[in-house]
Order: sequence, then C-alpha cells, then structure tokens
Amino acid sequence: MGFWAFVKEEMQVIKERDPAIKKPIEVFLYPSFKAIIRHRIAHKLYLKKHYVLARMVSQRTARKTGIEIHPGATIGKGLFIDHGSGVVIGETTIIGDNVTLYQGVTLGGTGKETGKRHPTIKDNVMIGSGAKVLGSFTVGENSQIGAGSVVLTEVPPNCTVVGVPGRIVRQDCVRIPRETMDQIHLPDPVMMRLNELHDENTALKEELARLAGKVDELMKSK
Repeated sequence: MGFWAFVKEEMQVIKERDPAIKKPIEVFLYPSFKAIIRHRIAHKLYLKKHYVLARMVSQRTARKTGIEIHPGATIGKGLFIDHGSGVVIGETTIIGDNVTLYQGVTLGGTGKETGKRHPTIKDNVMIGSGAKVLGSFTVGENSQIGAGSVVLTEVPPNCTVVGVPGRIVRQDCVRIPRETMDQIHLPDPVMMRLNELHDENTALKEELARLAGKVDELMKSK
C-alpha cells in the first residue's frame, strides 16, 4: 500500500470508530493518527538497519503523542488507538488488521525472554483501557480484552478475557464486527461465580428443609 493510500485508510478508520469526529480535518489532530503515520516511517528505517534514526523518530513521537511504539513493531492496516496516552507497544509485537487499543494499553514482554518477546495480536481484536498483554503468545482473532485486565497466556479466537490475571469468560464463533468495540459491557467472572454459589446455597437450604420435613413426619408417625 502506498503512503497516501495508507493515510486515507487511517483517516477512514478513525472516522468510523470515534463518534467525536465532527469534521474530517479533525483526524489530523489525533495522537493516534500522528503516531501510526510516524511509526510507518520509523519502521522503514528500522528495517533498513538505521536503528538510531528509527529510535529518534519513535521517541520524538512518544514525547509528542504519549504513544510509544517501538520501530521494530509490525502493525497491520486499520489500527486505531483511542486517546492513546500511555500506550506502549514493544519491539517484537505483531498487530493484525482492524485492531483497537484504548488508552494505557501495554503490549509488552515479561523481561525473561529473548527473541520474540512480545504478543501477537490477530485481526479484529479490541483491548480495553489499561489492559496489559505481556509475553510472546497470541491473542486470537475477534477477541476482546476487558479494561484493566492482565493477560499472561494464549487467548483463542472469539474470546472475551477479563480480570487479573486474565481469564476467558466467553468463547464462541460469533465474529466481533470491526465497529463493535464495547469495552464496558463485558462479563464479570467474580459476580458470575457468586451468583452460582448463591443458587447452590439456596438449593441446599431447600433440600435441607425438605429432608427436615420428612424427618418430622416420620417422628410423628411413631
């Protein structure tokens, strides 16, 4: 894809996913737009082994936008970083197409690995505010990571992950549309378990009451 085609694609992505856009020219003011365009330049320098120049571009971008993307990271088309402050994307991260990241997201390593140290994020993934995805594993297509989650293990496709550490709370074959990026209405695994325990406790009480009634009947019949 040529540079201007890439620019047009990114403009369209931001307009589609951010309802705050009133006029197309606002896109040029977005930190996400600036960071992704400049990353494309830094990444090309990195691939040509101009590492210092690449880092200069990426660090200047980080200071200007609050979004730190290592020039070695591989990013597909249609990435949208909403607000973006505090987002960190590590060197060996691979991001597929039509991915959405919210502010405070970290795609990082654990500090114990060499080589491929950072996650691979497949197509159509949404990662909520403040979530941390740490390690050299894959987050499958069409998955959602809830806000504040800490994901340390592989995530299959079509999953919803929440919590610390992140747990899969929903998995099915329903594709999450590109424009459906709801990071609020996600399952609460703790509340789900509490509800299950409540239902089990109620059932036990009812069974004990039934048995007590039978015991009373037997005692009276004697």
